[in-house]
Amino acid sequence: MATEHLVIVGGDAAGMAAASQARRLRKPAELAITAFERSHFTSYSACGIPYWVGGEVDGPDALIARTAGEHRARDIDLRMRCEVTELDLDRGRVRFRELEEGGREAWTGFDKLVLATGARPRRPDLPGIDAPGVHGVQTLDDGRALLDTLDASPGRRAVVVGAGYIGVEMAEALIRRGYQVTVLEQSAQPMSTLDPDMGALVHEAMCAMGIETVRGATVTRVLTDEESAPGGGRVRAVTTEDAEYPADVVVLGLGVRPETTLAAAAGLPLGASGGLLTDLAMRVRGHDHLWAGGDCVEVLDLVSGQLRHIALGTHANKHGQVIGTNAGGGYATFPGVVGTAVSKVCDLEIARTGLLEREAHAAGLRFVTVTVKATNRAGYYPGARPMHVKMLAERRTGRLLGVQIVGREGAGKRVDIAAVALTAGMTVEQMTALDLGYAPPFSPVWDPVLVAARKAVGAVREAGA
Repeated sequence: MATEHLVIVGGDAAGMAAASQARRLRKPAELAITAFERSHFTSYSACGIPYWVGGEVDGPDALIARTAGEHRARDIDLRMRCEVTELDLDRGRVRFRELEEGGREAWTGFDKLVLATGARPRRPDLPGIDAPGVHGVQTLDDGRALLDTLDASPGRRAVVVGAGYIGVEMAEALIRRGYQVTVLEQSAQPMSTLDPDMGALVHEAMCAMGIETVRGATVTRVLTDEESAPGGGRVRAVTTEDAEYPADVVVLGLGVRPETTLAAAAGLPLGASGGLLTDLAMRVRGHDHLWAGGDCVEVLDLVSGQLRHIALGTHANKHGQVIGTNAGGGYATFPGVVGTAVSKVCDLEIARTGLLEREAHAAGLRFVTVTVKATNRAGYYPGARPMHVKMLAERRTGRLLGVQIVGREGAGKRVDIAAVALTAGMTVEQMTALDLGYAPPFSPVWDPVLVAARKAVGAVREAGA
């Protein structure tokens, strides 16, 4: 039997999970595997970058789950610092360029192809946005470049543009490094992944931590020190429509977009967000021997029934497992997501799953909302801290639609209760009977999530049809 050739574009979570799973199922004599990765690192935790920058964890080696050498020891031909520049789907080949060693370019053929090209930080088209000292943070290379800037910085003023997950995490990291931090957020509240009323709790906590958070701020320009370097010097400030904020370093926390430049050039199907469209087996639609996964794809939202782009390592690793199983001759599917995410800024834990109010409206759903304030432990137990839980439920049916949680220790991971309930399609009334663990150090007798569910049951009944 002739040896098949599996080519993988992208050597991080989705790509190398696919390679590893395919290798488990097929021996080298049956399936040759070649993976291309343009950066210096493979199989790493991008989610750990803010904690590396903040000094809480070592890096970059501590953030690498499996080295290039470990992959190669399993008969995976992993080519680092090697960028795929073109897909020729008709002839079954990809063109690549070595980014070091003279920049050699060549073609290699494939029988099966996996696109795991990830995402790239959103970078607005503004004057000065590419100046030295302005950083996006998506890869370990990005993290190392930012640290180099921080180590060389003559001052201690940082501006973070955007107050989403990356923005607030980087703000905390910079505070830990002794920087004076200003966060500029265009929306009315930080954390647009929450409803505004819950985002207001995050804003309150950020201010208490010494992070200046400017809301409703539209960045218009990045100013540079032209005098010290004619033609474009280092960053010195960020301007909005009505103010100027001094900066020795700028971090972009505006989220990411799918990196599908290659896919678009090859005419592959893209969704509204620009992510690749796949079936449940993670095959690119209309292509039997082409799969895609990770941050470059759109996935099915199980709550709304719509496609979404959600860039998380948890999904990417699952995509890779499914792809590797199918490319290796087995069968697996990825059913979809409910949109679960958790983060923190200093000691404030922030979590959401399911739909926000605006997302439920966009999906055409009729719903009720409730918010409760409870504690993470029994009120009499030492260390009890407040926690806010917001819950959305569908009118008439009572089906759970979404949960948001903001609080201190023990708040964030409680969102997993709601994530399971959403996946199971439970109603809020069914949730009130969940047999959750209880002891005073961990929870009140009625867990805050169940308190919210009880209140939501009443709201559904009151709303009627």
